[in-house]
Formats: sequence, structure tokens, C-alpha cells
Amino acid sequence: MLILIIASSNYLAITYYLNNTKEAPDYGGEYVEGMVGQPRFINPVLAQTNDIDSDLSTLIYSGLMKIDEKGNLVNDIAERYEISEDKLVYTFYLKKGVKWHDGKDLTADDVIFTLQTIQNKDFNSPLRTNWKGIRAEKIDDHAIKFTLKNAYSPFLNNLTFGILPKHLWEFIGSGNFPLAEYNLTKPVGSGPYKFKQFSKDKSGRINSIELASNENYYFKEPYIKKVIIKFFQNEDEIISAFNRREIKGINYILPSSRKNIVDSENTNIYRLNIPRYFAIFFNQTKSKPLSDKAVRIALAHAVDRKKLVDEVYSGEGVIVDSPIPSQIMGSNPDVKTYEYSAEEAKNILENAGWKDGDGDGIREKDGVKIEFSLITTDWQEAKEVSLKLRDMWKEIGANVEIKNLDINDIQNNYVKQRSYEALLFGEILNYDPDPFAFWHSSQKKDPGLNYSLYDNPEADKLLEEARQETDQSLKIEKYKKFQELVVEDMPAIFLYSPYYLYVQNRSIGGTNLNSIVIPSNRFNGIENWYAKTKRLWK
Repeated sequence: MLILIIASSNYLAITYYLNNTKEAPDYGGEYVEGMVGQPRFINPVLAQTNDIDSDLSTLIYSGLMKIDEKGNLVNDIAERYEISEDKLVYTFYLKKGVKWHDGKDLTADDVIFTLQTIQNKDFNSPLRTNWKGIRAEKIDDHAIKFTLKNAYSPFLNNLTFGILPKHLWEFIGSGNFPLAEYNLTKPVGSGPYKFKQFSKDKSGRINSIELASNENYYFKEPYIKKVIIKFFQNEDEIISAFNRREIKGINYILPSSRKNIVDSENTNIYRLNIPRYFAIFFNQTKSKPLSDKAVRIALAHAVDRKKLVDEVYSGEGVIVDSPIPSQIMGSNPDVKTYEYSAEEAKNILENAGWKDGDGDGIREKDGVKIEFSLITTDWQEAKEVSLKLRDMWKEIGANVEIKNLDINDIQNNYVKQRSYEALLFGEILNYDPDPFAFWHSSQKKDPGLNYSLYDNPEADKLLEEARQETDQSLKIEKYKKFQELVVEDMPAIFLYSPYYLYVQNRSIGGTNLNSIVIPSNRFNGIENWYAKTKRLWK
């Protein structure tokens, strides 16, 4: 009887406790995420060409502005900012008390030093194009003035770059900049996590990097005490590790790999919108057939983009018809489309004089066959898409050689020299887009990103005016007209915008993601994630 009374009392006490308390995040625990690849530069000035570098830089460094969990641009170390009436002067006031991981104060000197490093061509920062002609001046230790030559409405988006500590970097010249130990083994930032240690194997391959929470982080101390990033050679390895519970997250998986996640009930797969699209960019100066607009239009009609999204991305993406995808401000829903029709493609080529005269299945005109090479990455999706494109184009009489190459090989040996005939590649915009770098004629040469070498004076004028227009409705109208011109000229075939699939074990709470601009934005707000909980009285 006594045992029954004790058991009943315990039950009532537990019930009362559970009914009058609520679960809340607690400090402690760890988060282990797997990534395919290797870090090179954990340095916000150089990180943009490697997603892993960008991910680690986001965890370690801070910017004046950042993208939040919902895809909005918000203040980071900036307390507030003012914009002059003529939109040429931006004055930023920094939060006071922001500390570097080594304990020193972050000031306006650090911001200006980082910007000057980005602007100096000797340091080869991918961000340099965004900062040409912009002057930064220190007002005091916590205030900076940026002066623009011309109004530039998306300027605030440029201010998400991570800030370097001047006291550690100022005596490192451009020649040694990419070799400095602060790039990989001793990075020092002001973000939510600080570098602790790394491990590597005998071959020099980095196996993991361990980060510790920054107890002095100016937003709030992160709940999760330790973040470990483990590096794998391929997706099969990383999914196996996740299924064995060796890791709690995967930075990205192919849609076709969702079925390989064993414990789907205890797994969150975040389907994130990202302002990225893939297209086939034609270099008409390197290929006579591709310089014929009729050929380009026929190739566009021959591409079954829905099939590409359904079969390669398991339906996890949207079709794109123009250089500004539908999920981004300024997209034109009424832009001309080139619907899939192999028969229409054949008719266009026949009428333009491209015929299969010798019966080998390849059309030709004036002794020139429709033959060209398509350069793309060796990523699994790119391989699958490129092979399907080859087959689709073969059906209408075009012979295409596929070259799947390492991304660094493509950048250094093809993109920089514009030495490709056709390029299957992706481009990333902001939600407030500025397609200038991708389509203005001044950007035809590296480091510009005009991969089609597109040159249309009317389009140039619209891009120039749009980036200075502060009236949102007028800017959108200019972007709509710009899209109509590009689609009509057909310098590229726009394909699709895939969703970004981010994987986490449900033991990690506080993740609140919807839209990101670049993959590393998924970590913005990581200070709110938690691996442990406690109960608080209501």
C-alpha cells in the first residue's frame, strides 16, 4: 500500500511539473555537419568561389549587414545607417563593444582596412567588382561614411562582406595573403563561433574543423557550445555518415538522394528558395553555328526543361525563362518563352538552311556542321543534365561534345579566357537583383560575369538606369524590358532554378529557415539553434 501511495504521489508530482513548465533551449551540446569538399580560404575577402569557405567564413566572421533566416537584409554589426537625399552617401554607425575573438575591439579601422583590401587588385578578391569607385572614410571609431559616384539602389547588399581584423592582417602583403596561417589554421573573426582546432590525415587532407561558441557574441551567446564541420569526398560517404548518426546535418543533398536518408521520421529536410538559376551560355565568337540565331532558337525549343527538373532534380525546382527568375523581385511573367518541341526545332533549322545532306544525322550549312562542345562542372547534377541535353540536341541534328571538368579548371582555363563554345553554369542574384555584372557589355571580360559576351546598347542602358533607380516600381519596369531584350536576342538558354535541400537531424532545434541568397546564409541565426533543452516554469 505504501508503494502505491508513493507511486501515485510521484505520478501527480511529475504531471504537475510537466503541466506547469515548458521546454526551452539550454546551453551546451554540439552540432556536427558534413560537407563534400575541402576548405581553402576561411577568409571573407577570398571565400566567394568555394561554398565551404563561405560557410566557415559566415560562422567565424561578421559584416555590417547580413541576410536573416527569412532572406531579409538586416543589420549585423551596424547599429543603424543613414542615406543622403541624393542616395550617394551612406553613413554607418557600428555597435559598440563588438570584440574580435582574440578580445580586441572591432572598430571602423577594421572595416576600412577590409574594404581597401577588397578594392586592391593585387589581392584578387572576387568582391572587387562591387566596390569600384566607392570611397570609405572614417568619421570616428564607430562611424563610417561611404560615398558613391552614382546612385546604386542595391548598395546595401554589398555590405554583407565579412570584416577582417586589421591588427592581424595589415602587415601581410598581397603575395603572402593567400598563404597566411589566418586563412586556414588560425582564422580570427567576430562572428558567433571561433576557430578551435582542425585535424588532417597523412596526405594533408583536412578531416574536420572544430569551432567553439563565442561567449562574447554581440547578438547573444550561441546555445550550441561546439560546431564541428567534417569533410567528405562524395555524397554517398556523407549520407552514410548521417545514417550512422556520426553527423547531425548535411550542407546539401541531391533531390534524388532523399530516398537514401534512412531515418526520415527524425530528419528535417529544409526546401529553401535560393535566387540562383542555371543556363547554357553561348560564346558566339567561338562557334559559327552558335552565331546563327536560328540555331540558338532551335536548340532552345529542343530542350525539355520540365524533364530535366523532374528527372535530375526529382521535381525540386522551377523552370526559368529569363535572367531574373520568378522568385526574385523584377521578374517578368509575360516574357517570351521557347516551349519544348523537337519538331518546331527541326522546322526552324530546315527553314534556315541547316540540313542533313550526307545522312550522318548532323545538320550542316555552307560546309559547316552544327557541332560544338559544352563545358560544365563534374558535379553529379551537371553530368546528368549535360548528357540529357546532348541527347535532346542529337535528336534535331546537333552534335555536342560534353566536357565535365573541375570547377577550378573551368574558372582558370575556360571562363577567364572565355575559351568555351557553350557553358552550362549557374548564376546567383540577390532578391533585389542587379544583373549588371552578368549581362552588361562592359562585363564581357574577366572578372566580369557576362559569360555570353552579350552586347546590346539598349539593354546596357536599362541596366545602368535600373541600378541607379530608387523608385522600386520604375526599377522593376526597366528590368522587365531588359528581360524582353535578352530573351529575344537568345544569348543563352535559361533552364531552371533548383531548391536548396538542407538536411538536419530533428534533435537540433531553433532552425528557422525559408529563403537564402547563398548557401552559407543557412547559418545566419545559428546562435538560436540548440542541441539541449531545459524546462522552465510557465
